[in-house]
Amino acid sequence: MKLARLLVLMRREALATLRDPFTVSILIAVPLVALLLFSSILSTSVEYLPMGVLDLDRSPASRRLVAGLAATRSFQPIALANRDQLDEMLRDGGLSLALVLPDGLDRGLRPDLGPAGPGRARPQVQVIYDGAETVLAGNAESFLGATMAATALGDAGVPAIVRASGASAGSGSVVRVVTRALFNPALDGKPYMVAGTFGFVLSFATTLIIAVSVVNERAAGTFEQLQVTPATNLEIVLGKVLPLGAVFSLDVILMMLAAGFLWGVWPAGSAVFFLLVSTFYQVVSLSLGLIISATSATAQEAVAKTVLLATPLIQLSGFALPIDNMAWAFRWFAEVIPATHYIRVSRAIYLRGEGPLDVAGELGVIVLMGAGLVALALRAVGRRA
Repeated sequence: MKLARLLVLMRREALATLRDPFTVSILIAVPLVALLLFSSILSTSVEYLPMGVLDLDRSPASRRLVAGLAATRSFQPIALANRDQLDEMLRDGGLSLALVLPDGLDRGLRPDLGPAGPGRARPQVQVIYDGAETVLAGNAESFLGATMAATALGDAGVPAIVRASGASAGSGSVVRVVTRALFNPALDGKPYMVAGTFGFVLSFATTLIIAVSVVNERAAGTFEQLQVTPATNLEIVLGKVLPLGAVFSLDVILMMLAAGFLWGVWPAGSAVFFLLVSTFYQVVSLSLGLIISATSATAQEAVAKTVLLATPLIQLSGFALPIDNMAWAFRWFAEVIPATHYIRVSRAIYLRGEGPLDVAGELGVIVLMGAGLVALALRAVGRRA
C-alpha cells in the first residue's frame, strides 16, 4: 500500500461526496433528526402521567405527599371522590395509575406517637396500575417508588405499598420501597436513549450511505475504472471508508453538542475517548456497507438490504429493548451484532463514566468483528474486480 495513492483516492472520494448536495444533507440531517426523534419519542421518562389520587386521610401529610409528586412533573394528580370512581376509571382506561392514601396516614407518620405496633397500625399506601400497559406501568411504578422513598414516607420508615395490577387490590403483596438509583438518580430516560442513538446512526446511516454510493459508482462505471488502476483492494477500501468516516466523526461531535445544549446530556466519561471509539466503530459499519454493495445490483436493492438489517439492529442490539428481557436464543444472537457491543460501550461512557480499561472486553469484540468485516469487504471488492 502506498500512501500517495491512498491520499489521491481519499481526495477523490471527499470531492465526490461534497459535490453531491443531497448526500451532504443526508450526512448531516439524518444523525441530528434521529437524535431528536428517538431521544424524545422512545424516552423511558415519565412526564405528566395522569394519576388518580384517592385521599382517604385528607390530612396535611397526605396533601404534602400529593404536592410532592406533582412537583416532580412526572405525575399529574387527579383527585378522586371515592373508590367506585377509581375502579370505573381504571376499567374504562381513563387512568393507568392510581394512588390510595389510607385513613390514618398522618397519625402513622407522627414520630411522637412511637413506633408502629399492635396498638398502632402501620399505614399502607396503595398503588394500583393497569397491568395491560406493562411498560408504562413498570416505568411509572419505578418513578413513583423513587419519589415516595424521598418524601416524608421514606423518612418516617413507613414506605409500605400494596401493589395491585387491576381495579381490585385484594391480591396485592406488601413490599417496602427502598430505592437507590445509581448513575441516573433522576431516572431520566433521555441519557439512555441519546447514548443508544449513536449506535443506531453509526450502524444504519453509515452502512446505507456507502452501500448506495458504491452501487451508483458501479452503475456509472467509475468504480470499475478505479479497480483497473494500480490501486490495491486495501487502498480502494480505505479510500472509501476514511473520508466518510471523517464526515460521520463530525456528525458524532454535532450530536454530542446537540444533546448537551438541548437536554443537558453530556458524557459522564471522556468525550475524546467516546469520539475515538465511535470513529473506529464506523470502520465496522462502513465495511458492512461495502459488502452489501458488492452483493447488490442496484441502489434500490442496496437500500432494501440495509433496511432489512436495521430491523434486527433496533430489536436485538439493546438500542430500544433490554437484551436481558429477551429469550436466550435472541440474547445469543444479539452478541454477534456489532452494534450491541458499541451501544454497551456508548452507554458505559455516557451514563457511568467508564474508561478504556472498564470496557476493554467490549472493545476487543468490536476490534475482532471489525477485522473480520474488513477482510470480507476486501474479498468482496476483489471478486467484483
